[in-house]
Amino acid sequence: MSEHWTPAVVTVLVVLLIVVTAIARSRWFPRHPVSRPRRLRRDAKAGLQLLYLLPLLALSACTSANRAPDPEEVRKLAGGSQAVHVRQQEEQNFRDVVRSYADHTSLTLALVTVRDVCRTGKAKELLDSGGDDTYKVACSLSVTAYFGADPAHVGDVLDSILTARNASGSRIPFGYDDFRTHLVAYYRGHGPNPLGPNMPETTFLSDQSQTLAWDPVHDHDPRSLIAEPERCAPNDPPMTRCLREPSSGTVAAVRHRYGMVFRLELGAGDYYKVFKSGQVETK
Repeated sequence: MSEHWTPAVVTVLVVLLIVVTAIARSRWFPRHPVSRPRRLRRDAKAGLQLLYLLPLLALSACTSANRAPDPEEVRKLAGGSQAVHVRQQEEQNFRDVVRSYADHTSLTLALVTVRDVCRTGKAKELLDSGGDDTYKVACSLSVTAYFGADPAHVGDVLDSILTARNASGSRIPFGYDDFRTHLVAYYRGHGPNPLGPNMPETTFLSDQSQTLAWDPVHDHDPRSLIAEPERCAPNDPPMTRCLREPSSGTVAAVRHRYGMVFRLELGAGDYYKVFKSGQVETK
């Protein structure tokens, strides 16, 4: 729906269309024949009812719960002490997970990106609301880490990841099961592809909070390689923040140095949200 069509305008137009349609229907397709004076009185009554309704509907559509949030208020909320505190906790939590992979596996940490975005809510949507019209501001954060590894020893690398789950202080959720046992054997050259012959190789592990993917070893299609991270847009804190550490780091450089790339993606919904009702939701 066009941003120029405010809720008040849409509401008025919808009601006007309904009333005009009703009047037209009764005028041209009356259930019972009526005299012209009676028909004019009935049409006038309907018009007066519409005039009474329009201000009330417009006022309702323009209440604070239905208006688009004020940009200055949104920035103040996104930069407030509560948002900053939760944001720092969320980022530190993700960085601790990245450090766990670096400390407990044979992966070598080479590149980290951080993307922090606060979205402004919308005015009340009458027809196609997707939930963005229920809040003033919602903030989410994602961290992506890139590791280097030796493609000749992928089986050993996966084994170090799957056994690290049991290490003290580990934040790695992936452990051994029947499929992963066969996957490690496959990469070590001790068994067939666990998905079956002529099937693409498995190149990821995933759960609700983490996705670990890696360059294929047997499939040499360049389109299957881990891609470069998206370029950072200009920072505009507290609404947007993007980091790349090191700033000149690239996936291509990691692959050139180590032979292959593993990518760890972390992010789980909004960490801070303020609804139009005033309710605050944090992780």
